[in-house]
Amino acid sequence: MRKQLHVISDGKLSLEAFAEIAGELEPFTDRFHLREKHRTSRELYTGVKMLLKKGIPTHKIVINDRVDVAWAFKTGVHLAFHSLPIHIVKMHFPDIRIGCSVHSLEAAEEATKQGADYILFGHIFETDSKKGVPPRGIGALEALKKRNDIPVLAIGGIKPENVPEVLGAGADGIAVMSGILQAKDPIETAKLFLKKLNEEGQ
Repeated sequence: MRKQLHVISDGKLSLEAFAEIAGELEPFTDRFHLREKHRTSRELYTGVKMLLKKGIPTHKIVINDRVDVAWAFKTGVHLAFHSLPIHIVKMHFPDIRIGCSVHSLEAAEEATKQGADYILFGHIFETDSKKGVPPRGIGALEALKKRNDIPVLAIGGIKPENVPEVLGAGADGIAVMSGILQAKDPIETAKLFLKKLNEEGQ
C-alpha cells in the first residue's frame, strides 16, 4: 500500500494563500487538512470553496473539528480531544471519513474501538510548534503500530531525512505542516517527501 502524505494548514497563511499552494501541491499530496482553530464555520466554508476552485478533489479535503462544515461538502473530518466523540460522529454521519489525533497508546486503542478510519500520532520528533514538550519518539510509534491495525500517520518534526526511520517504525504515512508550507520551495519539498515515502526497499 502506498504511503500517504497529508498537508495540514498551519494557521499562519491566509485561506487564499493555503488554497494557492494546495493547488500546486495537489498532484503530490493525498489529503489537505484545514486546521484553522481561530476561524468560524463560515470562514472554513469559504476556505473549502477556495480549495475546490483550485482543483482539489472533495475526497482530498479534511476539515479539522467542524463536522458541520465537513458534512456540507461531504469531505473528511479530523477530530481532536475537544471534538465530538468519534462514535457519535460515526453514528450520525456514517459516510464521513473520520481521522483522530492521539498522543498515547491508550487513546489510539480507544479511537480504534470507536471506529476512527485513521489516526495521527505525535509529535514524533522535536518541533517548534511544541517547544519544551518532549517528543513521543520512534519507540512509541512502533509500540502503537504493534498493538493496533488502524492506519497511523506520524506527525511532528518530520523531515525528508527522517522519513525512512518513521516508516521503519510502521507508519502508514506522514502529516506535515510548516515543513512544506513554510519551505522555500513547497512543491519540490513535497516531491522529496513523496519520493522518500515510496522508495523501493522500505
